[in-house]
Amino acid sequence: MRVNKKYSCLPAEEKGIHIINIRAIEDIGYDQHESTLLNSLSKNPDADCKYGLYFRDGKRKVDYILVYHYKKSSAGKTLARRAQQNDASMRSTKQDQPLPGKGVQLEMGESEPHMDYHEDDKRFRREEYEGNLVEAGLELERDEDTKIHGIGFVKIHAPWNVLCREAEFLKLKMPTKKMYQINQTHGLLKKINSVIQKITEPIQPKVAEHKPQTVKRLSYPFSREKQHLFDLSDKDSFFDSKTRSTIVYEILKRTTCTKAKYSMGITSLLANGVYSAAYPLHDGDYEGENVEPNDRKLLCEEWASYGVFYKYQPIDLVRKYFGEKIGLYFAWLGVYTQMLIPASIVGIIVFLYGCATVDENIPSMEMCDQRNNITMCPLCDKTCSYWKMSSACATARASHLFDNPATVFFSVFMALWAATFMEHWKRKQMRLNYRWDLTGFEEEEDHPRAEYEAKVLEKSLRKEHKHKETDKEKLTWKDRFPAYLTNFVGIIFMVGLTFAIVFGVIIYRISTAAALAISSTPSGRSSVRVTVTATAVIINLVVIIILDEVYGCIARWLTQIEVPKTDKNFEERLIFKAFLLKFVNAYTPIFYVAFFKGRFVGRPGDYVYIFHSFRMEECAPGGCLMELCIQLSIIMLGKQLIQNNLFEIGIPKMKKFIRYLKLKRRRSLDHEEQHMKKKQRYEVDYNLEPFAGLTPEYMEMIIQFGFVTLFVASFPLAPLFALLNNIIEIRLDAKKFVTELRRPVAVRAKDIGIWYNILRGIGKLAVIINAFVISFTSDFIPRLVYLYMYSENGTMHGFVNHTLSSFNVSDFQAGTAPNDPLDLGYEVQICRYKDYREPPWSENKYDISKDFWAVLAARLAFVIVFQNLVMFMSEFVDWIIPDIPKDISQQIHKEKVLMVEVFMREEQGKLQMLETWKDKDKKKGENCNNHSPRLSRSHSGSLSSCHSYPLDV
Repeated sequence: MRVNKKYSCLPAEEKGIHIINIRAIEDIGYDQHESTLLNSLSKNPDADCKYGLYFRDGKRKVDYILVYHYKKSSAGKTLARRAQQNDASMRSTKQDQPLPGKGVQLEMGESEPHMDYHEDDKRFRREEYEGNLVEAGLELERDEDTKIHGIGFVKIHAPWNVLCREAEFLKLKMPTKKMYQINQTHGLLKKINSVIQKITEPIQPKVAEHKPQTVKRLSYPFSREKQHLFDLSDKDSFFDSKTRSTIVYEILKRTTCTKAKYSMGITSLLANGVYSAAYPLHDGDYEGENVEPNDRKLLCEEWASYGVFYKYQPIDLVRKYFGEKIGLYFAWLGVYTQMLIPASIVGIIVFLYGCATVDENIPSMEMCDQRNNITMCPLCDKTCSYWKMSSACATARASHLFDNPATVFFSVFMALWAATFMEHWKRKQMRLNYRWDLTGFEEEEDHPRAEYEAKVLEKSLRKEHKHKETDKEKLTWKDRFPAYLTNFVGIIFMVGLTFAIVFGVIIYRISTAAALAISSTPSGRSSVRVTVTATAVIINLVVIIILDEVYGCIARWLTQIEVPKTDKNFEERLIFKAFLLKFVNAYTPIFYVAFFKGRFVGRPGDYVYIFHSFRMEECAPGGCLMELCIQLSIIMLGKQLIQNNLFEIGIPKMKKFIRYLKLKRRRSLDHEEQHMKKKQRYEVDYNLEPFAGLTPEYMEMIIQFGFVTLFVASFPLAPLFALLNNIIEIRLDAKKFVTELRRPVAVRAKDIGIWYNILRGIGKLAVIINAFVISFTSDFIPRLVYLYMYSENGTMHGFVNHTLSSFNVSDFQAGTAPNDPLDLGYEVQICRYKDYREPPWSENKYDISKDFWAVLAARLAFVIVFQNLVMFMSEFVDWIIPDIPKDISQQIHKEKVLMVEVFMREEQGKLQMLETWKDKDKKKGENCNNHSPRLSRSHSGSLSSCHSYPLDV
């Protein structure tokens, strides 16, 4: 058995516990009718083991479960015996006992079909692997007499000495006997805190772990030599179920099976189908009348219920049950949701300000005033006719709701909000690290992944004739170059595919708008723009949802062919690729509307055409900001409603139902008595959905964070919709983790990893994008330029006319003039279009005017000033708020001082005992030497007592 060097030198009493041979289930006798009779006469043994939570003795707790498929055939016994004879020299004579557990034996029949060779191979690998687990100190018990036909379970228990050994290896911090007082606030702050606690008491979860603590146990990395320091009053609960499963999983990862071409740990055995699943057990049922109290039931009542949506999350209990990594995710999600409350309030105020001032907005009033009689140029060639600007009144009024001076303030506010959120999370993270004893935790290098070891072995075998020692072989960039090239080409292709789909939607919008303009009635032509925009956005939404799933699979495949060394490297590379592809997929249509639509249309008489037939689409008279708002809101709300909620609820339930149908079909009809039994805990958990990691959960929240920050200038209500979604999302994820998923292995972590860097990057990018949205997409800068440079009376009167250029209809290109020039009831000589160009009566007609350059210079200046000012303010917020709260830094320092005092007292105690022993020994020795041979009996007694003192000590 190949194990890590630091685990190789184990005490003999820990390595040789219950060394047994794990025989195939076909070699264990079973008679169906006799078993049924015995079960009916004896008491239910499942009640003693709490229906699968303990071994059948009712004492040893099940810490982990291995699941495998088996076929009830005994024709492979010959092959099994041959393999046992070959391995006889490698096995101990103690390994002839069968693995404890329920089994099934069929009488050997010559007419039975032979077992598949691959099944035999899997069975032999399981035998060796489980034997190695026993050698590592674990205790196993098999159960194949279950309600799930053809499925076997191996229950694993870690005894006390193994838990202590592994806790020392993993440097797990455990509570000591020493307790100390947590510093409390005094004076005015104490009164304020007490008032806040009373006010928030109804929204606090009824969980013991959530109550404020005044004392805390000093924690220290576990050591078997210093067990007297730790609180071992209750050994059964000293290592909780989360810690026990983590320890067992570490043993499973490093224990290998060598009957393959390369050593295989549990991940490789699962990938090759030797085992079909491996998971720790949930603590018990979460619903029912006679359910015993457990943490899972408590989480379901106080956390994973929609009825407690208004309460705080019991984060400490979540960490206790699921581990630090999942606890940090839900803590981050809770902090993010809380921070959305002030952003939502300010966004609502900005929106209400737009609603209140819409009737006072002079540009929209001028556009709606029919007395201006402004005739606009056709929106398409031939089929479209001239139209009145007053027909776009509704669009202009709606644009003011989002395009008003308060929008600039809200953009600055959201940039500072993002910086404050990041700082607040860092401080919250440090508090959690202190409470969860992670202050000195450093992640050690993980075990190499099975795929990496396989690739290294293949490389070693190829070079075996050149190099004798192959232990130091590793994969270099040359080995990974084909994978890197595939990654580069694949990502470029996927990004190009996204651009192509957006371009296809643009063609759809242009062609549909032209078709509707031909066929629609005069009353319906006014709604053509809204109809085309809404349908195009829905198409974009459907494509984004489909490509999200496709890109997730492609990102995983691209990461797999790179063969990262560790699971951490694999996860980080997968996150980067998936985020890049999904970011481009989600935001490309929005970027097009914000920065490209209406920028390259040309002018009447000289339009830009696609494929020489389709004119580039233009923005509405009120600007593209309203359309950007529609695009952003539909995509954001659609993704949250369909992808994040319906998919998360529907897909797991559908998978669970399909798995139930498959298991029901595989059950044999002759095992009627099994249907009367209550399912074991590990059988119930096997029917749950496997845990697939936190990447999908983080990804949907990061994309939402982008919607909230990147284009918030165009949609101030985005934080509000994000808040409403997250209130549901927290309880939805909680319910999924507690009731729908198998219990994940607890993973220690002190931060959220690469996600924090992605959040910071989005926050910085948001400042730049919002600066460009305000400057180039909205009319904020043109209005300022007009107000301070061109307005005659210092008001916005005449702004609309200032932004419109004139065109002589006689300058239309041949075949592009309207078919019905008298559609408005009069002949049009001059039509208007939105641009800064010279009039037709100018010497340089239709050239770009100086007003355009003045507005462009103002826009660029605003981008530079806005970006640098907001960046400076964000950095100032980052600098002024310390990453570590002052009280936490004091508590951490206090812990270090107390720990030093504990060890100093221990050393002083040892020295005092040693000095006392030496002094007493010396005095007794002097007394003994001063006595004469004529001592009395009493003196002789004292002499004998002198010599007996060291024995007493």
